[in-house]
Amino acid sequence: MSTNRGDQPKAAIVGLAGTNLAEAERKLFAESLPLGFILFARNIENKSQVKSLTEELRKSVGRNAPILIDQEGGRVQRLKPPIWRQAPPALVFGELAGRNAEAAKRAVRMNALLIGRELAELGIDVDCAPVIDVPVQGAHDVIGDRAFGRSPGLVAELGRAAILGFLDAGVIPMIKHIPGHGRSRVDSHEHLPVVEADVQTLEESDFIPFRELADAPMAMTAHIVYTALDPKHPATSSPHIITQLIRNSMGFKGFLVSDDLSMKALSGSFAERTRSALQAGCDAVLHCNGKMEEMVEVLAHAAPLSKAGQDRLERAYAMLSVSDENASEAELGRLMADV
Repeated sequence: MSTNRGDQPKAAIVGLAGTNLAEAERKLFAESLPLGFILFARNIENKSQVKSLTEELRKSVGRNAPILIDQEGGRVQRLKPPIWRQAPPALVFGELAGRNAEAAKRAVRMNALLIGRELAELGIDVDCAPVIDVPVQGAHDVIGDRAFGRSPGLVAELGRAAILGFLDAGVIPMIKHIPGHGRSRVDSHEHLPVVEADVQTLEESDFIPFRELADAPMAMTAHIVYTALDPKHPATSSPHIITQLIRNSMGFKGFLVSDDLSMKALSGSFAERTRSALQAGCDAVLHCNGKMEEMVEVLAHAAPLSKAGQDRLERAYAMLSVSDENASEAELGRLMADV
């Protein structure tokens, strides 16, 4: 996806406070030109309202900006019943795979397609899903049933099916949380997780799905310190982890976005958080809570989207396809119930 405005967008994706674009937000976005936007439950009332909002957001920056949402299913679902379908958590599909692996892959792809169709109808074109972390015994349940299971190979297979389903629907999937959130013993929304596993252990489990899905169009980083790789910086702000592990060793060529800069795992000012993530190698930073004073600081210190970032973004949009599969909620229910 190329920009069609003379000014280069800032390498930042931001939220907004409510269900309508406030005048102060409109002015900030028009002047600062964030790359894109992310929506949460606070921004959502009904279909017509969300569709109007996505149109207004793109109009504010004068281009077809990416609009993101976290619509995983289960407990992480911003579009909720009764207007939208309640999608199952990922673990349901992992359990199905224990009975019928092929049926599980078909069900995952169909479920992602159904989610993607709901998003596309609203003008939302990026879903921050699937989660391809591998939880371990004793980890915090912040991941929990959001993951497909504890087998790295299974997680990779079902993650691939989800990616294909989203692309079928014309929506870009964003795998998370690279290079792996499954060992965290605290919630990174509240604290900085520190993982002390050695590199061999990580390579034999946590990293496998991300290596297998290194061709995914987009990925979101983990706010986690991996002491065996970089004892001083979480992955989001670690040049070593992003360059040597994610880009070089794993071979991830897609568009890399930080997890939310307002999470308590990170420290320092928002200017420092923004600069450190971008300098470490993230293509764009994510700021979610819609607080004006924080957004102003993030956008003031976000660099323009780099040429490499622009190329990766265009590659992501080039991966979109149109599916011939006639998926429906009823078909999905039958597939899951019959095995």
